[in-house]
Amino acid sequence: MTEQVRLSIIPSVDLVLGLSALEGVLQNLGREPVKIAVRNEIQKLRIELSGQTGGSTDETREQLADRIAEAVLHTLKSASAPLLRPVFNLTGTVIHTNLGRSRLPDEAVAAMATAAGEAVDLEFNLESGSRGDRDSQLEKLLCELTGAEAATVVNNNAAAVVLSLNTLAQDREVLISRGELVEIGGAFRIPEVMVSAGCRLKEVGTTNRTHARDYESGLSERAALIMKVHTSNYRIQGFTAAVSESELASIAEAAGIPLISDLGSGSLVDLSRFGLPAEPTVRATIESGADVVTFSGDKLLGGPQSGIIVGRADLIARIKSNPLKRAMRVDKTILAALLAVLQLHRDPEILKTRLPLLVDLCRSEDDIRLAVERVLPVVREALGSAFEASCIACKSQIGSGALPMEMIPSYALAIRPAMGGGEAQLSELTARLRSLEKPVIGRLSDGVLLLDLRCLRDEQGFCEQLSQV
Repeated sequence: MTEQVRLSIIPSVDLVLGLSALEGVLQNLGREPVKIAVRNEIQKLRIELSGQTGGSTDETREQLADRIAEAVLHTLKSASAPLLRPVFNLTGTVIHTNLGRSRLPDEAVAAMATAAGEAVDLEFNLESGSRGDRDSQLEKLLCELTGAEAATVVNNNAAAVVLSLNTLAQDREVLISRGELVEIGGAFRIPEVMVSAGCRLKEVGTTNRTHARDYESGLSERAALIMKVHTSNYRIQGFTAAVSESELASIAEAAGIPLISDLGSGSLVDLSRFGLPAEPTVRATIESGADVVTFSGDKLLGGPQSGIIVGRADLIARIKSNPLKRAMRVDKTILAALLAVLQLHRDPEILKTRLPLLVDLCRSEDDIRLAVERVLPVVREALGSAFEASCIACKSQIGSGALPMEMIPSYALAIRPAMGGGEAQLSELTARLRSLEKPVIGRLSDGVLLLDLRCLRDEQGFCEQLSQV
């Protein structure tokens, strides 16, 4: 078959568009995007059958049209798939940055849906009929929950730190202990943050030991702030010394400059009341004398991605008037979700059952073990003789840099290749689990795939799709 003959049997765009197989997508997407997809597939076929590749076919024009239509459907389905897919987080990390951090409570999801689908009084005062402040409701709640005089919110805690430093210390020095020059995810480092905020870093003390006298001797007329960073994602142990917020507050007050405390993950409630490791609360930090406190809304607070700034009214007013604040502000859906989560924090007694973060963190070992035992027979049947599955004790972690040294007892499905299997076999299994309609994400440890069921709530959905493995 010559090249001219091969190319002559390629179906036209109109022929393919007229196939019944494409009726559905034509109705849903319109003619133009489907036509473009058909043209692209025809071009691929033309290259395949051209003399350049020496391709040939025994298919008829109608068969080629069907093949093109099938390829178009596959392409359009992939293109129209949701950009964010729900997954089963069985990694054992509850606040998993790569998996979207904290799951929101139903109240927050409903509030986001309302804000997204309706016109809302975001910056409109219903009583006066004039323009309002989008932070007003949020500020009242945060002041109530933290004891601060004023508050505002931006799109994440990194922005909260940058905005605060830029407002209060531009072109001036910020004193900070060498032991607190932290790096968080994405190579976000405190020294680089200070540069981007337009202020100058002045290190005091040493990596493991910093004393009050180090701050006092580091003060000069160029000093604008003393900064304390809660080292939530690592711990220095052994021969160490640090200066408390209350001591730093006294030093800052005597020097006539503010003290800013970055709590990072931040917590509005004492986690020890739920049997979890203690973490400094925002209220305690304010009561210790910090003038400005920054923290995340999407870590230990259990809300949407946001950065919260609370503190002295005069300092927060300056921060809110910074032109950068507009570039960093949150939209109405995030604000609605954050307000809903803060409302839950007004009654700490209900958090354990209503805030998904705490529901997962407080889940009992027995409850998790029983869940593993319920799904274990289904897992074994799905995997067949190629793998061995068992129930083992393991450790979960809070995640996202919060309390990294503290592990929580849990139980997991431990999956190992059967005799003769190896690492490649286990890698193939993890890839198959990720390709499921609702991907299953676990963690590999010493040649074993661990599926920690601490965060598994839909056991039926998890089991039903295992047959596809």
